Amino acid sequence: MEKYAAGRLSAEEEQRFRSWMEEVSPAEFQSLLDEAPHIPAVFKEWHSPSPAFIQQLEQRLDERSGKTKIFTFTRMVAAASVIVLAVIAAVYFNQKTPLQQVAQQQQQQPDIRPGGNRATLRLGDGTVIALDSANEGELTRQGNTRIIKLSNGQLAYHGGDEHAAPVFNTITTPNGGQYQVELPDGSKAWLNAASSLRFPSYFAGEERMVELEGEGYFEVAANAAKPFRVKIREGVVEVLGTSFNINAYADESASRTTLLQGAVKVHKGTEAMLLKPGQQAVISNGTITKLPNADTEQAIAWKNGFFQFDGIGLPELMRQVSRWYNLEVKFEGKIPEREFAGKISRDVNLRDVLNALQINGVNFKRTGNILVVTP
Repeated sequence: MEKYAAGRLSAEEEQRFRSWMEEVSPAEFQSLLDEAPHIPAVFKEWHSPSPAFIQQLEQRLDERSGKTKIFTFTRMVAAASVIVLAVIAAVYFNQKTPLQQVAQQQQQQPDIRPGGNRATLRLGDGTVIALDSANEGELTRQGNTRIIKLSNGQLAYHGGDEHAAPVFNTITTPNGGQYQVELPDGSKAWLNAASSLRFPSYFAGEERMVELEGEGYFEVAANAAKPFRVKIREGVVEVLGTSFNINAYADESASRTTLLQGAVKVHKGTEAMLLKPGQQAVISNGTITKLPNADTEQAIAWKNGFFQFDGIGLPELMRQVSRWYNLEVKFEGKIPEREFAGKISRDVNLRDVLNALQINGVNFKRTGNILVVTP
């Protein structure tokens, strides 16, 4: 209860907590309140759990934090689930726009499906391979290196000759795409939409250097004798065998390196910052700052199949939506100064996401792939 009230539960813990709240009897709940005086006071305002308990509690906590909670739904599997969520949200936020009216506004436009595993691979000789349509198995060879599309759809590099000059390849995801690649050293990289990773067919020399644009999550194979480094527009992230996420989109105001396990050192010019697990380095306006308690779950939510918003503004939220659904987003009039919190599956269609946002006061006009956010 303390962690829930403080917003520190993981997705798994929150699911378990909600299940318990739905099953505990009023008598057991009251007994717990009587026996544990340290329970956060917000729980004591209700003397028994009910179907509306969680919604009331979340509303109270969000009012304190000043954030607009748009959705929290971790087991969404179909569009029908989102419609149920939208009905709950309409009651929860006391909005006056009927769900039917919101749906009618979107019915006039064909829906847009979510993104998926889409990428191209540009080889050193300029050849481009569309990975999403390529057959499984060996795609090509570069020296002794075999480039293989595995049965799970990911790309893998096997073999390699340390005496041969490496050939540089680039894997690129479009808007509405994501992809996973196993690098020649066994390290793994996941690319988010509108991202690219340049890497050699074999890591020769005394370091393993790759170049990232956009966003990527890495699980690096340990090799103390050959450091792994990720070059981004703002600097270099030096890795010591670890898992971490880098968000370095050109249209974001800062690049963010979030460490989950191990250790990384973030370089910007002559500055360097060492991160421990759970910390984040932010490079903005030429300087590095450290966030000691980063939201690691939010940092890799995209890799786990979710949009997760916690304390972000509408422009950043819409940039995430635009990349995944391949939209051009424009703002008409003054951009509302609001913060959002919530979570929604990346497997749903665009209409379902827009429905949830509209119910919470965000208005749109859409023509094809152009989405205009209106006051």
